[in-house]
Amino acid sequence: MSSTGSLNQYIQLIERMYRTSQGNFLARLLSLRDEHVGNRNLRSSDIATLVEGNCVAPLDEIVISHLLCVKSLYLRDFMEAFEHQSACVACVVKLLQNQKEVNWGLPVMYTVCLDLRLVAQKAEATYLQSNGKILEKAAESLLACFRVCAADNRSSDADTKRLGMLTLVNQLLKVYFRINKLHLCKPLIRAIDSSPFKDQFPLAQQITYRYFVGRKAMFDSDYRSADDYLSFAFHNCHRQSIKNKRLILTYLVPVKMLLGFMPSIQLLQKYDLMQFWDLVSAVKKGDLRGIDQVMEEHESFFISAGIYLIVEKLKITAYRNLFRKVYLAENSHQIEIASFQAALQLMGHDDVDADETQCIVANLIYDGKIKGYISYQHKKVVVSKQNAFPPLSSLY
Repeated sequence: MSSTGSLNQYIQLIERMYRTSQGNFLARLLSLRDEHVGNRNLRSSDIATLVEGNCVAPLDEIVISHLLCVKSLYLRDFMEAFEHQSACVACVVKLLQNQKEVNWGLPVMYTVCLDLRLVAQKAEATYLQSNGKILEKAAESLLACFRVCAADNRSSDADTKRLGMLTLVNQLLKVYFRINKLHLCKPLIRAIDSSPFKDQFPLAQQITYRYFVGRKAMFDSDYRSADDYLSFAFHNCHRQSIKNKRLILTYLVPVKMLLGFMPSIQLLQKYDLMQFWDLVSAVKKGDLRGIDQVMEEHESFFISAGIYLIVEKLKITAYRNLFRKVYLAENSHQIEIASFQAALQLMGHDDVDADETQCIVANLIYDGKIKGYISYQHKKVVVSKQNAFPPLSSLY
């Protein structure tokens, strides 16, 4: 649709696409990102009257809501635009419910749902006092579409609307992460993981899904699962999608580090993530002062990415690496607490005392990072003669 056609031409084109079941073309004509949005002929003062007499139901309600949303966006009234786009999604839900044993309408659903989330984000940015409420309302509309897709059990595998579930789940995951309601992700993840189509969804959607599920696993301290999901996303992401690969690595790198795998400087340079390089060096050395300096220097980066607390946990890995060096230097399975204390003081913990050192060692033993026990009577740590410091990857 050009940006100069009349409203009648637009309606006729929409009807033709609808009658011939051309979902992708119809989706473009109902997209807020298509060039027709700039056509002032579609911003008539009496849209409802002009459309109702010239367009079949239920398409007329969808077109009216879409054009009213276009008009509101032109006037930069994002709250009203959100209401109209919500109405548009509700009408698409009715359309999908009426379409039995066909799924050509899925592209339309994808388009109006994506637009709803984007309009909701604009409305949130304009009305800061909403505090996530607009995006929550958007999520309710997206869930209505999800339920229609999930309930389509009678259609053939080729025509089932269940093939649209993952695209909707990804939109919902983006909303829930944005408003920090990660507990709402659980039933969605369960639905996808139990779906017979989970390996048939488009690869791009699988990558997005695994990226978000990997991040959630990271926040849940399930680092092994986080590694699996994020690694899949990174390795399958298109090699030219540098921005997306960098985004995935922002979470994959600290997860890998917690599992004992340190990134190379070449990888960090390639994806402009050198904030991690000094951290890698400090963790390897057990340099606690160095970790504090890195966290202070790159605090805004770690906080904005939501990984500050994950990076903080790398201090435990640094303690483990430092104490392993003491163990190798002493070449004995009985090590004085004072030796560990001296190592901590050398690495910047100037005011650490014997009790605090014992506490750090006890935590490492409890976490399985050191195999052994503390002999309080002799003020020594007695470590296992075999594999006293198990590989971190074996602990998760």
